[in-house]
Amino acid sequence: MSKSSDLSTNVTPELPFERIKQIDPDGIEFWSARDLMVVLEYSGWQRFKNVILKAQISCENSGQDAEYHFNRAVKMVIIGSDAKRESEDLHLSRYACYLVVQNSDPAKEVVALGQTYFAVQTRRQEVADETTHAEVTEGSRRLVLRRKVADQNTDLASAAKNAGVITTQDFGVFQNHGYKGLYNGLTADGIRKKKKLKTSQNILDHMSTSELAANLFRSTQAEDKLRLNNINGKNEANQVHFDAGVMVRNAIKDFGGTMPENMPTVESVKKLERQQRKNLPAPKADDTDAQ
Repeated sequence: MSKSSDLSTNVTPELPFERIKQIDPDGIEFWSARDLMVVLEYSGWQRFKNVILKAQISCENSGQDAEYHFNRAVKMVIIGSDAKRESEDLHLSRYACYLVVQNSDPAKEVVALGQTYFAVQTRRQEVADETTHAEVTEGSRRLVLRRKVADQNTDLASAAKNAGVITTQDFGVFQNHGYKGLYNGLTADGIRKKKKLKTSQNILDHMSTSELAANLFRSTQAEDKLRLNNINGKNEANQVHFDAGVMVRNAIKDFGGTMPENMPTVESVKKLERQQRKNLPAPKADDTDAQ
């Protein structure tokens, strides 16, 4: 077995880079720059920031989206006597970590270890991305529909407000009436539990194209009814939204389709959005000026 082959299989949880890896609620891995600083044996944040800046420049020069790979964040840092304060941090992608270690002090043994680790892991991800390339079309449709639903919900909220749905609590009740009609009595929380999602996860972000389309239709029909019939009063508005949900549910049932609550839970559309942003070419200077 070659030396390079040994390295590619010797990525174990015992490595410090693996130990500090984190996963966000959407299942996306990241590394805290503050944690990476300690592993790479840098004693001060300002000095390490210079390394990060070089890595960001390398990222931009490679045509990648630096904001995607170097995501601004904060970290609670202990300052003594168990006291903590917020400190500047960055959430780094695997590729960002690779660029950081490439720009770190090569004399450090841990830096050489990091270069090997992130090079191997980045290549593994490239292979995985190639394997899932066939899913790009479906993902693109989901992205388009998710954005349409977000825009449509804004229009629906405006129509509901004109009808008398004023407070945040009122709108939550109004929104749940639409879900109840479409999901056979389930509220947003009920849908989340049915689909085994965490409280922090947005149910719309985990809907398939079919489920998003059903919710888009429910929302457009409710908005039209509210505006065209000059609905006045939150109780009446709630009933309109519920009826719109029932109407869409019945259409799915009559067609022999899968009921929305039984449609599959899919990965967060935010993950697809970040992947799309990562693959977009960096804007040219004249394109930026034209916007």
